[in-house]
Amino acid sequence: MQRNPPIMDYEPVTRSGPAGAQRDDFDGDGFDDRGFDDQPLRPEPGLAESRQFDARPSPVATPKSQWKRALPRRIHGVSFAGLFLFMFFIYFRPYELSQHLDFLKNAAFWIAVLTIAIFLPTQMGLEKKRRGRQPEVFLVLALLLAALLSIPGSLDTPWAWTSWIEYSKVVVMFVVMVNVVRTEKRLRALLYLALVASCVMATAAVNDYRLGRLLESGLRIEGVIGGLFSNPNDLALHLVTMIPLAVGLFFASKGPAKKLIFAGCAVLFITGVVATFSRGGFVGLVCIMAALAWKLARKNRILFAIGGLGLVLVVVVAGPGGYQSRVTEGTDASAVARTGELKRSVFLMTRHPLFGLGMNNFILFSNTSHASHNAYTQVGSELGIPAMVIYILFLITPLKRLGKVRRQLESTRSRGRYYYLSVGIEASLIGYMVTSFFLSVAYLWYVYFLVGYAIALRRLSEESPELPVTKSTAN
Repeated sequence: MQRNPPIMDYEPVTRSGPAGAQRDDFDGDGFDDRGFDDQPLRPEPGLAESRQFDARPSPVATPKSQWKRALPRRIHGVSFAGLFLFMFFIYFRPYELSQHLDFLKNAAFWIAVLTIAIFLPTQMGLEKKRRGRQPEVFLVLALLLAALLSIPGSLDTPWAWTSWIEYSKVVVMFVVMVNVVRTEKRLRALLYLALVASCVMATAAVNDYRLGRLLESGLRIEGVIGGLFSNPNDLALHLVTMIPLAVGLFFASKGPAKKLIFAGCAVLFITGVVATFSRGGFVGLVCIMAALAWKLARKNRILFAIGGLGLVLVVVVAGPGGYQSRVTEGTDASAVARTGELKRSVFLMTRHPLFGLGMNNFILFSNTSHASHNAYTQVGSELGIPAMVIYILFLITPLKRLGKVRRQLESTRSRGRYYYLSVGIEASLIGYMVTSFFLSVAYLWYVYFLVGYAIALRRLSEESPELPVTKSTAN
């Protein structure tokens, strides 16, 4: 527990004069504040030549026809509002704060249902032609199909079916996210929501450790929010992926106040990772530090990477009591058990290579009644080796395509906000790929949010006039 010519699945709005190539930044934060319909578009090759022989008069757009054409895009705004509310409930789970809010327990489900009910007819109205499909969507749908095919041969079929239903919600909302996050303002809203939630979690993690509210042998924190973040290792994974996003927003934003906020978020998230005492989180922290130093440094990359790793060592040495021994010791009972489960999952994956054991059925074959504690072998042992290959491709594809756009932006010798945000999302995906090697999170929301951010940013950057039109961009 996801590129062909730039996606133009909407009706372009043309502008005359040089103002059409300008970008508006009203609040000085480095983001384009215009709506989706105002994006400047490149003319199709040969369009002007083909039109000079067409003597037919252009149809006159009446206010009524303009309203009808704009209606689907306006309704996509409603779909985005539903997605935003859904993510809010996923992150904050307000019904856990008080018994008086128990009536909100199923709010996320009903918000998702209403969002999908609005999204589907709107998307069909926008997508009259098949074009510009995202490969990550096909990969995640293939993974969903592989999970379905694993159910008949599972030992606990009802449990596998229930798990598939839960995973289908993740996939459907991911598809909604890919299609409705079409403006910088929407992408920024989701990123800010994730950062605010992460600040709450990291602050609570540090406070829990300070007050001694610990779980495992008086060492591990519990977490202030349940669900995805009740496990300290899962919380560490989330915070590891949020650090590069905060760093990317730091470089992408203008103004000392905003830069100070994002820098403070990054430091808070690092402190939160330390408070979880997660070894996987520590390894992920080392990797994202190295990735950020390598991608952001123009020169002396090795020197920057060494400086980043030195910062991590300072964190270890100056960390709370027991942290150094926790992250360096690999022979304790927990580490030995996890190593045993990893070997067991690899063995079962080779014994059931096509369809696996059944979704979430590994625990029934475990030596200690635990999960595999590895996202890759979790998919391989439960859904089959082909599904594991699909899952790996789902992780690698956005990295490769974002990297292509980032390199082209870098070739313009002007590192704008898209460049720094792409660096942040790439590093976040790297952090997930490393940290998830120690966790069974393949079917959970973490990576699907990140891949959704990557697709949205890639679409925006490819449609930006800052990116040169080349064959590699179009494909």
